Amino acid sequence: MRAVFLDLDGTLTDPKPGITGAAAHALETLGLPVPDDLTWIIGPPLIDSFRRLGAPDPEKALGLYREVYAAGRMFENAVYPGIPQALAAMRAAGARLYLATAKPHVYATRITAHFGLDAYLDEQFGPELDGTRNDKAELLAWALARTGAEPGTCVMVGDRRQDFVAAAANGMRSVGVTWGYGSAEELALADRLCDAPADLPAAVG
Repeated sequence: MRAVFLDLDGTLTDPKPGITGAAAHALETLGLPVPDDLTWIIGPPLIDSFRRLGAPDPEKALGLYREVYAAGRMFENAVYPGIPQALAAMRAAGARLYLATAKPHVYATRITAHFGLDAYLDEQFGPELDGTRNDKAELLAWALARTGAEPGTCVMVGDRRQDFVAAAANGMRSVGVTWGYGSAEELALADRLCDAPADLPAAVG
């Protein structure tokens, strides 16, 4: 039975309003400029993004972000149309489905429960709030060990560079979804592309 590891942000859901809004709040609170476009922060670990944004204390910026994100902005989010049906189809075909996200699992599990996506997932993996397993390759290695899944039978589905690099590092195939936030250059790292959620069951097969 094959295993499918799924990214969350930009793959299963569109989290743009909540993530960019919380990041803007953190930057404004610190008196830092807010770029016109913050969509590039969706996907990679936020502590790294705050460093790139020039925060003198990235940990403080992350704390300010989390205050408003955990208070409700995490639900300023939407499941991409067709995703529940795609997940159901993959499960019906015998696949085991696992969440593998760079978002701390304490937030990710609340989001998947809120939108009813948890019903399709066998297990959910994400970093700790202290940054443990922020690296996607390390996270996938840990998830493989926990599930006992064989890398050669697994596929990682995501939209950003970190997803595809992590999959390759663990001997897994990758599928890049074009409806997320990855650039053409990032998506070129995937083994295969998928243009619509309805096509996902075939893409991971």
